[in-house]
Amino acid sequence: MRALALFGGTFDPVHYGHLRSAWEAAELLDADVALMPASVPPHRPQPFAPAGARVEMLEAALAGQSRLTVDERELRRDGPSYTVDTLRELRGEVGPRRALVLIVGIDAFAGLPTWHEWRALFDLAHIAVLARPGHEPAFTAELDAEFARRRAAPDSAWRESPAGAIVPLAVTPLEISATDIRRRIGAGEEPRFLLPEAVWARIRAQGWYRR
Repeated sequence: MRALALFGGTFDPVHYGHLRSAWEAAELLDADVALMPASVPPHRPQPFAPAGARVEMLEAALAGQSRLTVDERELRRDGPSYTVDTLRELRGEVGPRRALVLIVGIDAFAGLPTWHEWRALFDLAHIAVLARPGHEPAFTAELDAEFARRRAAPDSAWRESPAGAIVPLAVTPLEISATDIRRRIGAGEEPRFLLPEAVWARIRAQGWYRR
């Protein structure tokens, strides 16, 4: 059975940087990837677009393929979207043996020791870290020790265990920013070729991000 990977974010709006990273991670990990929009992200500003709008944009972006899906579970919970709670819920659904993978960017990974119950994450899932060439943020000593102990290559035997490895992934760097897309839309510009045309069509039709 393929591993199941989670790729979280606000997706406000979803763009090609998100989608290309998720697709390459799916291929490198040989995993199905669920894009999971956060409701109340505890480590970043709150989303501009409402939850339903962000789901609608994700579904439009993912139409025509089946390897990337949308998981709305965090939007159905009240309170902060703690990743450890999501992984516990998901582990209860898939059972104790299937490999679960949490996909995070390297900057988010560097901040892992500030996450709620961060050490418990390794008991629930593997962590795939999206590397950026030439960008190596400093890790705390305790995170650096975990990285050295748990590091595994994408093509190694980590899939044989349900959780516990850290898997660095080199993906195509697309320097696209949702903040910049929102700014462009607010200024009356068209952010074509930064995000799927189907997503831009829904933004235009609904007036999302207009000032």
